[in-house]
Amino acid sequence: MPAISRRASSLGTENAFVVLAEVNALARTGKDIISFCIGQPDFPAPVNVQEAAIRAIRGGKHGYTPSAGIDELRAAAAKYLGAMRGGLPIRPEDVVVGAGAKPFIAYAILSSTDHGAGDEVIYPNPGFPIYESQIVACGAKPVPIHLHEARDFSFDPAELERRITPKTKLLILNYPHNPTGGLLSRKELEQIAAILAKHPQVWVYADEIYSRLAYSGEFFSIAQVPGMYERTIISDGASKTWAMTGWRIGFTSNPLLAPVLTRWITNTDSCASQISQWAALEAIEGPQDAAAMMKASFLERRDLIVGLLNKVPGVSCRLPGGAFYAWPNVTEACRMIGAPDSEEFRKRLLNEAGVALLADIHFGSRVPGEGQHVRFSYAASKEMIEKGVARMAEFIRTNTRKAA
Repeated sequence: MPAISRRASSLGTENAFVVLAEVNALARTGKDIISFCIGQPDFPAPVNVQEAAIRAIRGGKHGYTPSAGIDELRAAAAKYLGAMRGGLPIRPEDVVVGAGAKPFIAYAILSSTDHGAGDEVIYPNPGFPIYESQIVACGAKPVPIHLHEARDFSFDPAELERRITPKTKLLILNYPHNPTGGLLSRKELEQIAAILAKHPQVWVYADEIYSRLAYSGEFFSIAQVPGMYERTIISDGASKTWAMTGWRIGFTSNPLLAPVLTRWITNTDSCASQISQWAALEAIEGPQDAAAMMKASFLERRDLIVGLLNKVPGVSCRLPGGAFYAWPNVTEACRMIGAPDSEEFRKRLLNEAGVALLADIHFGSRVPGEGQHVRFSYAASKEMIEKGVARMAEFIRTNTRKAA
């Protein structure tokens, strides 16, 4: 039998989908499960976006497009990305449209590192698991930088300075952050930029897919810091802002790398779905009331779930600055019920109480000294949030009595 390559064998996964399979298997047996696993809006795409897709289908827009995307969407995305980021001078030719924002993670790594050369990529830990997976698959060396609860899940800039070496070629930043909901402040981004000024060989991949879901003032990008625009790969998309996860449209901008990113698309997907591109054009240029409504709803749910979690025995939760994730500390809850770690806590909560979460180890190695955490996606109804957190509280109380 032919062997599987080491690269394929080492490829990681996104455990939200693994746990979702567990949830579905339990649901098929008739078990009542409340799931907070998948990070996607629980709203339909706006009606005007749906209608634009229908018009595209009926208008015969069924074929390939240029690999970088249709001209109309590139122009609209350039204007949108620039306006969202303090008026950055983003041109249509700087923007590349892809089948979601996720492929650009690999394209950025492939465009900034050489396979097997010992090139290093610094990425947040905990973090979106695909970062580490793709760094390894692309033949670079993953260098995690730890996020700290006491800093509202940002990292210490001094720690970044210690981790940069002559081999460092790329720094991945994600804000608002998955899984913690953390948000890097303008001051922190300026401190990071000051460090990077000493290391001109380092590109920045700014994963800003949750840029429209920042709750603490106006969103600020590291690309807005003087000296950072040309070396920052700005990544955004339609998935989170307009509830278009399955439409698979992302757009990434960099004035130097746009032609390179385009060639990667030519070599992989050919182009994003033409129908979805016309829908995304309408999302950007059409009414924004649906996007504003979704953001307001997520903000209400954030305040609800954090308030409820902080009343649960053995649980404490910081107020996240953006996205739709809560990252409560369950160290004491684990101790109370006799669970050795957050993963055992998660499994028992699912099987005994019917509440599905993700554990911290699904987002990288556990940060030393930071305790145990789980992730809630609060892209769920208020009723489900209230019921799910109540089940969790009762699960902890019941199992604390048993442990005693």
